[in-house]
Amino acid sequence: QVQLVESGGGLVQPGESLRLSCAASEITFNLYIMGWYRQAPGKQRELVATINNAGGTNIAASVKDRFTISRDNAKNTVHLQMNSLKSEDTAVYYCNADSVSLGVDFWGQGTQVTVSS
Repeated sequence: QVQLVESGGGLVQPGESLRLSCAASEITFNLYIMGWYRQAPGKQRELVATINNAGGTNIAASVKDRFTISRDNAKNTVHLQMNSLKSEDTAVYYCNADSVSLGVDFWGQGTQVTVSS
């Protein structure tokens, strides 16, 4: 059974950093575009960043200068480094694995990130 397990969320103050991690199991990791999405209260889920097997990235304009996505294909993990966090970054962050070739995608359970003074 495919599992995506996120970790690293928490409560931080504005301007601080967090690093989210997602560990994937029971998938052929290099067949998937890995991504991070977020959903704030009362809002739709939105793309934060994705990374393909070759390391090519797509990062939302709202976080482009502050967030970095990376993946370790040997460890089946994807990370989201979040710097200079703002209150508007408060949301539940979800890991996603998307395979166009297989026509499937999977979601993690989400991890809460709260930015507040």
